[in-house]
Amino acid sequence: MTLKSLLTSIFSIAALSAATLLPATSAQAQDGYTTLSQVLPSDTSGKTEVLEFFSYGCSHCAVLEPKVAAWAKTLPDDVVLHPVPVGFNAGMTDMQKLYYTLVALDRTDLHPEVFKAIHQEKKPLFDLKNMSAWAEKQGLDKTRFEQTFNSFGVATRVNKANQLTQAYMIQGTPSLAIGGQYVTSPSMAKGYDQTITQAQALLKKLGK
Repeated sequence: MTLKSLLTSIFSIAALSAATLLPATSAQAQDGYTTLSQVLPSDTSGKTEVLEFFSYGCSHCAVLEPKVAAWAKTLPDDVVLHPVPVGFNAGMTDMQKLYYTLVALDRTDLHPEVFKAIHQEKKPLFDLKNMSAWAEKQGLDKTRFEQTFNSFGVATRVNKANQLTQAYMIQGTPSLAIGGQYVTSPSMAKGYDQTITQAQALLKKLGK
């Protein structure tokens, strides 16, 4: 990601008013998904947005992630997928910052590798010290990684992620939000593959 594109993204985030990110007042439960009481806006220039709420520390997210990645490759051009790292408590903030650091450094190819390192290789990637050591082994410059990790841009993105988590009333990970209107998850859809099937069906409801 270039500096220009990063700044553009930051200013786009800042341009969203606080009112647009107020939590939906309620969500109506359906078979396999919930419908928010109001459609939440996005900043995707008219495209339909799919949000993938996840945490690197979540074993269920590690299972769903490759399925979401494969599904994303089949989405039409007017649908965009945005991963959103969730921080239900302060102890999860560094994992949120890790994702946005990879985004800022244009190394999202390492996104699935983080899941692998934590859940298969049992590496404790839960704080900056361990994260930067791991990142250096992946070929990233340690100093640049740490500077980006602690940057204003990454902090701004984490704040936006927290606002989205609240606005969509996300109670657990992984969860998929479709078109600012629907939310589904493995617990709602009764399975990982079923979650993708349900998400696809919800896109169809939106005419996609």
